[in-house]
This record gives sequence, structure tokens and C-alpha cells, in this order.
Amino acid sequence: MKRTFLTVAALVLVAGCGGETETSSKKKADTKASDLPVRELPDDWASTIDNPWLPLAEGASWTYEKKTADGTEDVVVTVTDQKKTVDGVKTTVVNEKVSEGGELVDDTHTWYAQDADGNVWTLGEKTETHEDGKVETEGWESGVDGARAGIAMLAEPAVGEVYQQTYLKGESEDRAKVLSTAESVTVPFGSWEGVLQTEDSSPLEPEVEHKFYAKGVGAVQQETVKGEKEQVVLTTYKKP
Repeated sequence: MKRTFLTVAALVLVAGCGGETETSSKKKADTKASDLPVRELPDDWASTIDNPWLPLAEGASWTYEKKTADGTEDVVVTVTDQKKTVDGVKTTVVNEKVSEGGELVDDTHTWYAQDADGNVWTLGEKTETHEDGKVETEGWESGVDGARAGIAMLAEPAVGEVYQQTYLKGESEDRAKVLSTAESVTVPFGSWEGVLQTEDSSPLEPEVEHKFYAKGVGAVQQETVKGEKEQVVLTTYKKP
């Protein structure tokens, strides 16, 4: 399962870009769906994304170092000046580029919007994966083929609260649980107290990740606690 760093997002194939075998499709269809309620899209939206835990101001950028069993990757996340209307909502386009040894591996555009209450939503994404000179495209979009938008960040995270991040039955049922709002984190870019910690997972996948968010900065660290070990740390943050 491919995941962007700012939010967990299991990808499904974009129509026309590929297909699944009958066996894999049946296996996913037989998987028990999440019993977590899927939130309805609200009617009122903010003009900017200024949630303190996930501020996405145009021009902001974050650089991360990602360590895996296979080596080190560089991740650069940038809030673009692009807008995209998804499921009737005007979203901000955030670009994430993953490189290894100077070579582009993944290029993802994710669509975010903040509601009037301060919750940040993910309404879809599109990823181009580069390998051996070939490019494969994957993605999902709220309102298309049964996909539903989910919460990327709560306005007021409370310990124990669980929320759906993405939803496409049997394909993408990512969720997060708030573990703490009082963690201490030190990464190459800096140190913070009062850090938000979430546990990100899916009933369809074995991996479990812990993510850490600092107020006014956003995501500062990520680590896999179940599954193939990975760690991502913030090395640079540039405000617009």
C-alpha cells in the first residue's frame, strides 16, 4: 500500500490506467468493511487551510528524510498555487515528490480542503510511480466509483478519538486514532513539546504507523510500528 506522508492514503487504480486480477478483486470484496462511520461532506468551507496541526498555506514546503530497509529516500512536500474542484468542493493541491539517489520515484498530488469548523479533509489524490523508465498512475477521487472523502486532521484532536481518513469499500479504509497531544519530539529540524501523536492504520492492511504533528508546523515524524520498518523525519520547513 502506497502512502503519502501528510496523510495515510491507500491508492486504487485510476480508471483506464490498469486493472486487477479476478482473484485479487474477489479477495478485497470479501474483506470485512470498516464499521467506522463515514462523515458526510459539510456545506460550509474555509478559504484557507490554517489548522494548527496541519497548516497548508500556499508556498509552504517540508523536506523529510525517509529511512527504509532498502536505503534512504528524500521526500519534499509543497503546497502549490493550484486549485481543483472535487465532489463540489474547491480544494488546495499539495504535491509530494519522493526521490532515491536523485531519481524521482513517486510524484503525488493530493487534494485538501478545510471546513468551517477547522477540520482538514482529503478529497483524493493522484500518484505517478516511476520505475525502470516506466510511469504508472494510481489514485482515487471523492464521489467517483464510490470513493468518499475523509478527515486528514481534526480541528480539535481528542485522545481516543478515531476518524476515517479515506473510504472506498474493500479498497481503501484508512483510519487514524489520536493517541496523545502531549508528546516530545526531536528531529533534525527542531524540537517540540505538546506534540500530537496519531496511530494510522487500515483494516485491509497489516501496517500500522505512528505520526507526530507539531503545532504551527505540521507533520514532523512518522514511524512504522507494525510491518516493514520505516522512519521519516523532518529536515527542513519553509513558511511561505
